[in-house]
Amino acid sequence: MGSKVEHEPKGRQAAAQTKQAAAPADEPATGFASPDFDQFSQNMARLVEEYGKVTAAYLKPVERGEAKTGQADEASEMVKTLGRVAERWVNDPRKIIEAQGALTSDFLSLWSNTLKRAGGEEAAPVAEPDKRDARFSDPDWSAHPMFDFVKQAYLIGSRWAEAMVDKAEDLDPHTREKARFYVKQISSALSPSNFVATNPELLRETLAQNGENLVRGMKMLAEDIEAGGGELKIRQSDPRAFEVGVNIATTPGKVIFRNEIIELIQYQPATPDVLKRPLLIVPPWINKFYILDLNAEKSFIRWCVAQGLTVFCISWVNPDERHAAKDFESYMREGIFAALDAIEAATGEKSVTAIGYCVGGTLLAVTLAYMAAIKDRRIASATFFTTQVDFSRAGELSVFVDEGQIRSIEEQMAARGFLDGSRMSGAFNMLRPNDLIWSYAVNNYLKGKTPTAFDLLYWNSDSTRMPAANHSFYLRNCYLENKLSKGEMRIGGKSLDLKEVTIPIYNLAAREDHIAPAPSVFLGSQCFGGPVDYVVSGSGHIAGVVNPPSKVKYQYWTGGPPRGAYEDWIRAATETPGSWWPHWFSWVEQQAPKRVKAREPGAGKLKAIEDAPGSYVKVKA
Repeated sequence: MGSKVEHEPKGRQAAAQTKQAAAPADEPATGFASPDFDQFSQNMARLVEEYGKVTAAYLKPVERGEAKTGQADEASEMVKTLGRVAERWVNDPRKIIEAQGALTSDFLSLWSNTLKRAGGEEAAPVAEPDKRDARFSDPDWSAHPMFDFVKQAYLIGSRWAEAMVDKAEDLDPHTREKARFYVKQISSALSPSNFVATNPELLRETLAQNGENLVRGMKMLAEDIEAGGGELKIRQSDPRAFEVGVNIATTPGKVIFRNEIIELIQYQPATPDVLKRPLLIVPPWINKFYILDLNAEKSFIRWCVAQGLTVFCISWVNPDERHAAKDFESYMREGIFAALDAIEAATGEKSVTAIGYCVGGTLLAVTLAYMAAIKDRRIASATFFTTQVDFSRAGELSVFVDEGQIRSIEEQMAARGFLDGSRMSGAFNMLRPNDLIWSYAVNNYLKGKTPTAFDLLYWNSDSTRMPAANHSFYLRNCYLENKLSKGEMRIGGKSLDLKEVTIPIYNLAAREDHIAPAPSVFLGSQCFGGPVDYVVSGSGHIAGVVNPPSKVKYQYWTGGPPRGAYEDWIRAATETPGSWWPHWFSWVEQQAPKRVKAREPGAGKLKAIEDAPGSYVKVKA
């Protein structure tokens, strides 16, 4: 992921280059230019002025009584979790002494090596960053003794803290995972790459620009706190570069149905004839549906239309307090069932193939089990994208799920009727703090650079709210109690049994997915009672799905039914380069190959309400 480089004025850039060229021969090539102190002092005054705007943006919702809650609960949870780790060590003073001794030994070795380097000797590093760690890519992190010392000291300290969590005895697995997560957040935040004085690249830029970068950064910080309603909403993309329906989510179509929960979009056909059986896409409501329609080159929806599918896609409402009582059953009835009724009215077809993505897939699985219980056969085959139905080996989001944390979230939702979108987007970003938080904080607020225009990250920041009843049901019944896979979940007065779901299923996992891990999806595949084609794509939760054939990226693995252990299955699986999309379409086409004349949106009993992508998707959280 690149970042837009804002060049300095040519005169200033040339002056900096002249100063470096004129440096004495005995100075290192990575020396720091002297600033224009008059200009620097003026910019520091402007920095203070911009800081005042930051404070005002933060205090504005507090003064209005609109400040968001939850941060204190999260901080308290972190302190309690790390306190449990500390208790395990306090109980064994001998082990504490050993751990302190190991840390002291590493620091003494680092100090000794630093003195050797100062004397002109070569010295191997005590700690080196991972080769993929972009934070320390600037040459001065290794070439300059001071910054090399700071970098290694940080790595030694952060790795020691991680080891203290890993080696704590008699710690239950969930607490250990939470502790690892919190240590990762703290160590990421305290990285020397996040501070001007300890980051050689930032120090050079600040001196060369006379602090102008910090002024620009502080201005963006104020804007982002304002945009977040008093909380920092870090911009990951240039928000001015995209507009939904203009240059993103542009596949032609019509909204043909709308209720309190969904808008249903029917897309314009691109072929003279189409498969008789329509396709219904059930996207997640944790984000917006246009992840499957980012642009013409990457759009899964547009590609499906081009293959001759009549594509219908649900666009979920961005809920507010009016939707507080809408639960999982509401999303089934007013979402999937309403869409099935609308598709029949629009096309005359009583049978569809359906796709569910992430939590949309979990809802689809719940719906299929309910339909099996009432003998409803309108969904003839189903595809799941990175979907969990068995949460016993759930991904990294499980660190946020236990009775105490769910109760805290429920209390927050009770006050407003929904979970604010910033909570979910923040949770996802915290899974990769160096990549999705601190790299942008440094780029935006310390380098003073506007992030590049990137459609995926624009979508990532276009967050949605969660209805209180729906989100509470999902957290408790799926993540906390894993009721669906156990046959203990009840919806609409029916006990749900996935073994009763006997329709053909195409279950796609992503090999590097940390949200719905491939082994978890594999395990869930074994819950169904019919034939399951388990397929693993390269990359992660998003890129593993949004991988068009034209890009010739990644690969996918096929290996027959998901039996035995995942590790054995993937070892024996056949790897195929490129996108899995054509493989999936062949599977769909084989289910029902008959074709009919293409259907125009709005030509049936349901008339067009408005052009795609509709109105619900444009509502901001």
